[in-house]
Amino acid sequence: MRVFLTGATGFIGSALIPELLRHGHQVLGLARSDDGARALRALGAEALRGDLEDQAALRRGAGQADGVVHCGFIHDFTKFAENCAIDRRAIETFGEVLAGSTRPLVVTAGIPALPGKVTTEADAVPTDHPMPRVSEQAALALAERGVHAAVVRLPQVHDRDKSGLIPYFIAVARQKGVSAYVDEGLNRFAAAHRLSTPSLYRLALEKGTAGSRFHAVEEEGITMKAIAEAIGRGLKVPVISVPAGEAMAHFGTMGHFATLSNPASSALTRQRLGWNPGTHPGLIDDLDHSTAYAA
Repeated sequence: MRVFLTGATGFIGSALIPELLRHGHQVLGLARSDDGARALRALGAEALRGDLEDQAALRRGAGQADGVVHCGFIHDFTKFAENCAIDRRAIETFGEVLAGSTRPLVVTAGIPALPGKVTTEADAVPTDHPMPRVSEQAALALAERGVHAAVVRLPQVHDRDKSGLIPYFIAVARQKGVSAYVDEGLNRFAAAHRLSTPSLYRLALEKGTAGSRFHAVEEEGITMKAIAEAIGRGLKVPVISVPAGEAMAHFGTMGHFATLSNPASSALTRQRLGWNPGTHPGLIDDLDHSTAYAA
């Protein structure tokens, strides 16, 4: 299969390319720069210059492909709503190109936090979900119109260099001189190692049915307290509890995420796709050996 990949030079996309090549696929990656194009060619992929706002490039890439994997997103939280709109338009553009065919589209989304429960693949995003990122909703709307679209939901994806949203908590802890959690810190985050995700994307591309949701989850839920304690060890700063009423004042724009609880299961994904992520370091292990604490 010839696969058009957005986010190809990114944290997950750059790990996905070798996985696809090992299993006989060809990769055409979207590259924003000459350096990015060279990096893709070094990995064995072809490069198409463009970005997520370049509708012509997106159409060209999808038009040349037997399937599309959309890992790209502009991670600038100062323009989050604007970037979510760009993401939605990109997905809809892929849908226009792939309509009327059986060529698969695999879209990246987050796992919705559902109060009081462990989220499974069977759980839809609530209609009143407040997040402006609607990648899953856009993909599943395409599936309802006959596009072979499926969704990979990501938890906190980590290695020793990056760890989802946690670098923002590290930055706050460095600035404040303390690593904090809210109340008892029992809210939980699902997690997966970066190297566990490529095989899931490949399987979703090869075997996923239209309208499916898959969870890239290795660890069902690590408490915020355990994360804060790991950050405290890494920065060598005290670990404290912050009352819920002071979360926004302490964490700033990350206050919402500091109180979020988002445990999730991948049992249905493993059953449906035969996904076996292998053995990788857990989130706390990677945080204990993280490069992110260097000033």
